[in-house]
Amino acid sequence: MIRVLFNKKGGVGKSSLAVNLAAMSAADGLRTLVLDLDTQCNTSSYLSALDIGDDDSIAALFEQTITFHLRKRPIIEYCQPTSYENLFIIRGSERIKELESELDSRHKIYKLRDALATLRDDFDRIYIDTPPALNFYSLSALIAADSCLIPIDCDDFARQGLYSLQQQIQEIKEDHNESLHVEGIIANQYMANANLPGRIIQELIEEGYPVIADYIPQSVKMRESHQQKSPLIHMAPKHKLTLAVAACYDVIEEQASASEP
Repeated sequence: MIRVLFNKKGGVGKSSLAVNLAAMSAADGLRTLVLDLDTQCNTSSYLSALDIGDDDSIAALFEQTITFHLRKRPIIEYCQPTSYENLFIIRGSERIKELESELDSRHKIYKLRDALATLRDDFDRIYIDTPPALNFYSLSALIAADSCLIPIDCDDFARQGLYSLQQQIQEIKEDHNESLHVEGIIANQYMANANLPGRIIQELIEEGYPVIADYIPQSVKMRESHQQKSPLIHMAPKHKLTLAVAACYDVIEEQASASEP
């Protein structure tokens, strides 16, 4: 199963959730791949993958689709192990900014979908972290994915952005990827003691949005996890933040199990 974490709004925790959900998947015994499509490379940094050479980065994978090679490397050769069992990464690269215009002009929008399709027998779960914009790379990810997880940070701007985002995902589904669906909306950095987050979430639920019932609280423990470059499941397995992410993970995995043949 291929999941993409996407929101056009920055700072909602896409990278943090991509890493931690993937780490929980790997700890659960599922062979799991994380793909970093964000030029900030936060996911790669989180998993200490920036020391992997650029020849094995996502930029090199895309670059070979627009340059001549006697032998094009299959995507499996870009999947590098992390220090955690069952968890692999295709590291990000700032160089994809330089490649975007040419990739787009040469209509390479389906190349990621075709490449990831060859990995379905190698990995049980693939998580894709995306940039906070609907650009060539996030569109490539949505075309390649089975489902989309949308993290939001529970402010009014997030709700307004969600309306347009829903329409764009529906258009991508109709035009490029009929199997794409929004698997869930994740309320991240949730402040239970504030009135606004609760009101916004309740309104989204009443409007029929698939909000995952387990909200992820705001906590300094996430920053500590970033700093130590250790996913929560390994750094603080019993912390309330870890348990909240784990509850979210359980929900999406239960849904996935129900939909898989």
